[in-house]
Amino acid sequence: MPRRDETRYVLYYWPSLQGRGEPIRLLFEEAGVPYVDIARLPEDEGGGVAAIEPALAGETTGLLPFAPPFLEVDGLLIAQAANILQFLAPRFGLVPDDEPSRVAAHQIQLTLADLMSEAHDTHHPISVNLYYEDQKEEAKRRAASFTAERMPKFLGYFEDLLRRNRRSKGRHLVGTKLSYVDLSMFQVLSGLAYAFPNAFARLEPEIPLLVALRDRVAARPRIAAYLASERRLPFHEGGLFRHYPELDEKPAAGKTGARRRKTSPKR
Repeated sequence: MPRRDETRYVLYYWPSLQGRGEPIRLLFEEAGVPYVDIARLPEDEGGGVAAIEPALAGETTGLLPFAPPFLEVDGLLIAQAANILQFLAPRFGLVPDDEPSRVAAHQIQLTLADLMSEAHDTHHPISVNLYYEDQKEEAKRRAASFTAERMPKFLGYFEDLLRRNRRSKGRHLVGTKLSYVDLSMFQVLSGLAYAFPNAFARLEPEIPLLVALRDRVAARPRIAAYLASERRLPFHEGGLFRHYPELDEKPAAGKTGARRRKTSPKR
C-alpha cells in the first residue's frame, strides 16, 4: 500500500495539456495520493498559467526550472519529469527497493522521454515557435521517418525489455509488480495510438506484451476511474501527441482510414 502522509504535493504544468506532465499525474492517481494541479485551478484561487510564471522567472527559492513540469514538495522545487518520477516513486511504492532496479527504471524513463521528444518533433521539426502549417512539408518527411524507422525501433526495444524481465513473466518493465515506468509506458502507447493510428495498428501485432501491459494499466481501478474523470485531459492537436492524418501512414488494405481529427488549436 502507498504511504499516506500530510505532505503537500503541488504540480506545475500547463492547464490544458497532458504532455510531459501526464506521467506524473498518473503516478499520483495510481498511488491514491492527493496533489494540487495548480495551473488547473481558477485564477482567483491562485491557478492558471500565472501560477507557473514566478518559478520560470526565478522568483522562487531552489533550483531554477527550465520549463514545466516541476513539482513543489517539502521545500524543494524539482524539475524534469523523469527526475520528479524518480523522486516520488519510492515514496509511494511504485519502484522496487533495490538500487539496480531503480537505476533500470530511471534509464527506461529517460528512453521514454527520448521517444516522446521524437514524437513531438514530427509536427514541429524546425521550430516550436512556428505553427505546424509553417513547417508542414518538413513535418511530413520527419513523420515518415519516425513511423517507418524510429517508432518500431523504440517499441521493439521496450517489447524486448518486457520479454527479458523473466521475474514478472513479461508483465512489467522492472521488478515483479507495477512501477512508474509501466504507467509512463501506458501513456506513451496511448499517445502514439492517437497520433499515428495506422502506423500503430501495423506495429501492434509485433508488440503483444506492450499492448497487454497498456490494457492492464488502463484497467487498474484507480487509473480507470481517473481516465473516466474530468481530471484526465483529452489528447488534442495542441499537445505533444497530435493526430494529423497527413503525417500518419496510409491505412492497410481492407482497413478503415484514420479517425477524423477534432477541431483544436494549431500549436
